[in-house]
Amino acid sequence: MRVLHAVTLHSPSHAFGGPVRVALNLAKGLRARGHEAALLALGEGFGDPWPTEVEGVPARLYPARRLLPLGFSGITSPALLADAGKLVRDADVVHVHLARDLVTLPVALAALRAGKPLVLQTHGMVDPSDRLLAKVLDAVAVRRVLRGASAVLYLTPHEKTGLDAVVGEPLPRTVRLVNGTPAQEERPALQGPPRILYAARLQARKRPVDFVDAAAEVLRAVPDAEFVLAGPDEGEQDAAVRRISELGLAGRISVPGPLSGAEVLRELRRAHVYVLPSVDEPFPMSVLEALSVGVPSVVTHSNGLAKDIAAAGAGRAVDPGPGPVARAVLELLDPAENRTASASARKLADAAYSMDAVLDTLLSVYGHAVRR
Repeated sequence: MRVLHAVTLHSPSHAFGGPVRVALNLAKGLRARGHEAALLALGEGFGDPWPTEVEGVPARLYPARRLLPLGFSGITSPALLADAGKLVRDADVVHVHLARDLVTLPVALAALRAGKPLVLQTHGMVDPSDRLLAKVLDAVAVRRVLRGASAVLYLTPHEKTGLDAVVGEPLPRTVRLVNGTPAQEERPALQGPPRILYAARLQARKRPVDFVDAAAEVLRAVPDAEFVLAGPDEGEQDAAVRRISELGLAGRISVPGPLSGAEVLRELRRAHVYVLPSVDEPFPMSVLEALSVGVPSVVTHSNGLAKDIAAAGAGRAVDPGPGPVARAVLELLDPAENRTASASARKLADAAYSMDAVLDTLLSVYGHAVRR
């Protein structure tokens, strides 16, 4: 089966975050099962030669052009738009990681026009919004592709409710598909001072400044602890660095910027605890990767993984804010507690979020879409 995965943007800094990681994980898993899966996206930040594959997945990356000052919603490629019709016709299934943008929406529309099986996965990016641009795009294209898709994949019941609200009626062909993570080697025996990691976009919703303030509280109890605040800047890096300076923590918190996938895994294997203090996080891939390596994780209650983490004892789910985060980190730095939570994290990742289970569901979705 030839499957085209379309996502908004791929870059060396992984600026678009989780949706690209999900698309690559699915494409690699499909290829391992004998299917022809490829990636279609805008590219940005690459030098010569321009990549023709990403992590072993064949890729068509078109240079991004910023038409409007609207973040990811304002980037596109005239060449990609011109080629979209041919690209979707060459696929048996078109799997679009849909956002309100000028990349994934046109590809989804091209698939509908070509009569190709269309599977949409929104990753929490399409929800009810009062913004003018969102209303215009919903009226022009979003509702059309959601109604016309062969299947719409959602992560959580909350996301499903939001998609129904965008369309104005219950969507008939929806399937819950959790994010999966490939099996990873367990982190080695921990050595050196306690190391606490944040590896996600530095964005307001993800609250990197809360991580800095929590670090200050932890350091009062564990003076030799080390902290890593890693990820591409989406508006909060200056605030985080300023707060680090105000608290006199420049020697305790490193800010290395964006990391590659391999670098994230290396950092996870050194980490005692992973922290993502964000609010309303649908289903973060960085937390799944931490669990797969066996790193106990601290998330807030509005995180889509919070209930599973708490129930499994794989970390802590807390109220938002530096205080609750710091107290959870201190609990997990206890060696016995850390060992128990680490084993639970590995077990949870393997039982609930394995790529094999996700791919079984996805291939069933594709089969129904092709038959329709």
